[in-house]
Amino acid sequence: MEILDLRHFSSADLRPLLEGEAQVWSRLLSWDYRGSAEMILRYVDAKILPGYAAIERGRIFGYSFFVYEGSKGVIGDLFVGGNGSGAESEHAIEVRLLTHVIETLQRSPGIHRVEAQLLVHETGGVAQPFLDQGFRRHPRLFMVLPLRSAALAAPKLPADIEIRPWTEHDYQAAAAVITAAYRGHIDSEINDQYRSLSGSVRFLNNIVRFPGCGIFDAEASFAAVHKATRSVIGVILCSRVKNDVGHVTQVCVMPELRGQGIGEALLAASTHALQQRGFNLLSLTVTQANDRAVALYERLGFSITRVFDAFVWEG
Repeated sequence: MEILDLRHFSSADLRPLLEGEAQVWSRLLSWDYRGSAEMILRYVDAKILPGYAAIERGRIFGYSFFVYEGSKGVIGDLFVGGNGSGAESEHAIEVRLLTHVIETLQRSPGIHRVEAQLLVHETGGVAQPFLDQGFRRHPRLFMVLPLRSAALAAPKLPADIEIRPWTEHDYQAAAAVITAAYRGHIDSEINDQYRSLSGSVRFLNNIVRFPGCGIFDAEASFAAVHKATRSVIGVILCSRVKNDVGHVTQVCVMPELRGQGIGEALLAASTHALQQRGFNLLSLTVTQANDRAVALYERLGFSITRVFDAFVWEG
């Protein structure tokens, strides 16, 4: 088994492995990964996707890629689909791939931070290479709500607050809400985009304009607005990750307005919008240490189906 630079290969080399990975995402997360896979393959053909492939007898059995974002590196994926000969376990290959990626990023000039979230890997499963190199680990929960049986009742909001559909004009206002909502929050340790207005705009741009987290669904996305000032005070963004599955990519409320049912009302609005269009499932992710949010989701009927890890290194 060899570990080689991913840029030595073409989409034809990698496609069989990604087809297998798409089946895993569908089975574990009810997520159609084919859009993300096609984007990865385009980058592979363009020779612009940094990463490594595990190869034996000319066949790729595993890969991991990463991207550079200024002074930060983000590990985008890790997948091993079997090694044929059985000389090494899948776990051993995962460790070798991750070790190469982590070493490359930590030695890259100008890189002072590395982030990773690997949804299809159970918590602790691939933690050791990260922990050995000084990463912090934050367990996160993947939660789902069956929409056919869900009956989320929108709470009564204060008279001066309303929920309305998301519009393209909400970008800057939503970014300001995200920045304020995550100031000092555990999630701003996991994703440093939340720490600044410009970072939150980039986060929104990734959610709305790129298929990495599914296809943005404006019909199931909403803003909470203060009627008198027309200012946005809360937001929920939803993407379609399968033809009948929605995923909440962001939900947050201005800190000073928490506890008034705004977050619950936003979730109810998205849920009802998806139910009216025949969706069967809604999913979201939340950091395990965020007890308040976890308790709310469980009260609304969400259940935990997976625990995975987020990793952060700062050098």
